[in-house]
Amino acid sequence: MGQASVSTVIPALLRAPPFKGLVEPPAHSPRAAHEAEDCAGLFEALREARVGGRFWAKPVPADVLAEVIVRPRAATDREYLHNKAAHKRSLLIARDDTLNGELERLAIEGRTEWYMDCDPWSVLEPASELIAHGDDEWIAIACILGVPVHVLSAGPFGSPEETPSQLCRRAMNALMQPLHDPFEDAWLTGKSAIALLAEWRRTIDGNRGSKSKPIVAACGMAWWKRDEIARFLQVPDQPMPKFARADAALAHARKMQGALAVWPSRVSPEFIAEAQSQGVPVVKIEDGFVRSVGLGSNLIPPSSVVVDWQGIYYDPSAPSDLETILRESDFGPELLARARRLADAILAAGISKYTATKGAEPSLPKPAKGRRVVLVAGQVEDDMSFLAGGHNITSNLALLKQARALEPEAEIWWRPHPDVDAGHRIGAIDDDAATEFADHIVRDGSMAQLLDRVDAVHVHTSLTGFEALLRGCEVTCHGTPFYAGWGLTRDLAPASKRRGREIALEELIAGVLITYPRYLDPETRLPCPPEVLVKRIAQDQVKNRQGWIAPLRRLQGRMMAKLRRLPVRMSS
Repeated sequence: MGQASVSTVIPALLRAPPFKGLVEPPAHSPRAAHEAEDCAGLFEALREARVGGRFWAKPVPADVLAEVIVRPRAATDREYLHNKAAHKRSLLIARDDTLNGELERLAIEGRTEWYMDCDPWSVLEPASELIAHGDDEWIAIACILGVPVHVLSAGPFGSPEETPSQLCRRAMNALMQPLHDPFEDAWLTGKSAIALLAEWRRTIDGNRGSKSKPIVAACGMAWWKRDEIARFLQVPDQPMPKFARADAALAHARKMQGALAVWPSRVSPEFIAEAQSQGVPVVKIEDGFVRSVGLGSNLIPPSSVVVDWQGIYYDPSAPSDLETILRESDFGPELLARARRLADAILAAGISKYTATKGAEPSLPKPAKGRRVVLVAGQVEDDMSFLAGGHNITSNLALLKQARALEPEAEIWWRPHPDVDAGHRIGAIDDDAATEFADHIVRDGSMAQLLDRVDAVHVHTSLTGFEALLRGCEVTCHGTPFYAGWGLTRDLAPASKRRGREIALEELIAGVLITYPRYLDPETRLPCPPEVLVKRIAQDQVKNRQGWIAPLRRLQGRMMAKLRRLPVRMSS
């Protein structure tokens, strides 16, 4: 067997996936930004997060995993492979393409199976032994997992004569190389690095799907947000082509034996049924809950989306990934504490789905002394959330009427939806008609500013209800939004039997804002934790790269609003 020269430099085990747009970190990093951290604690965090090495590589299917994992470096390893691993089912993992012929010949002999580069965690977790050369980082991962290692030759990760404890010390040294934080231009501690890599792993695994059918095509995405959607869906080393035509996207997904991502409102139910009949899983994508600074109707791309393999969060007629998360997750104390911190940051910055509180105080009505103030939130009437919400609400006017009937003594504030007020979408109520049931029409101020001044909120399925829960407001749901049915709201519509349990507010926040959505840093355009986006919005660091469109869209909206009002004026 060839001998490796022993190197004193141990390569970094914690490193970023090769995401599109990732900038190389500075050449000289500080030594051991986390060398004082507990070794056992870091190993435990790594086992839970399953990050380190090329964790983003394709996993090996479970049905071919074996007891003995061999990482040969040269054809001269062949004799050892025959003698040492012959008594157990072994799996050969090639480190480059120079051994393909040798490994393929051994596989044909029926003794073993072999794979090229793959996710080490998927292979090593069930293994009973790793056989590798000392220059192989898989040794460090095996030590972290507690898998016995047989070292074939000396290298930076181990030598044949070293004990398991010595190999573990080498693994710890590999963790001493700090990871660069692309969002802050800083260096991360060990636990912070593991947490960031875990976020990235969650995104990559989500794009691969639970049945090894990765998302390979997308359709129904408007031209102005296709680049962002492709970044949300990216898997390193796997191309994500953009398709304008749905039939071309479906044909590609079928050819690649992968899944197809769609924007539900822009493809027909018949198309989705056709895809499923061809064995192509359909994944639904929608805006997230902290979306952007500015409206989607002004063609501002989202900084957050949800990617749902079961259904979609706003449709209570079928299960969704969010519903499953909220129903089945055992939210741990660290996640719940993180959820509370995230909510506090959102509240402190006055962030809602499309805006952050800025500038002077809005001009809002002064509530009558001793009178309960109730906000009624308007929606886009042809929005899929409104249509899927169920129960007996068919228009914004019907919602407002029913809210007044339930709150006869309250001071009601009516808030038109900004897309409707801008003239882009349907659902407008004439102001005279609205004031028959509302005491005030409030257009000024952000939603966050309004929620800080009211006692209760009435919604059909609007996200406003969730934002109100964050602020401790009482919420009445006339339809069945994703946050209804968990014991936190007054529900007028029949509860979904699938939900079936009560949860705490922090559990709802954890599922809705952390576990379910994806986030994209508007500065680097890299996948990021929600805290990064919230901080960017709070510090006014979000710039729309397509800002030239917004003035045109506002002008178009004003014209459309006038046209919609014209028939009403003529009939009067």
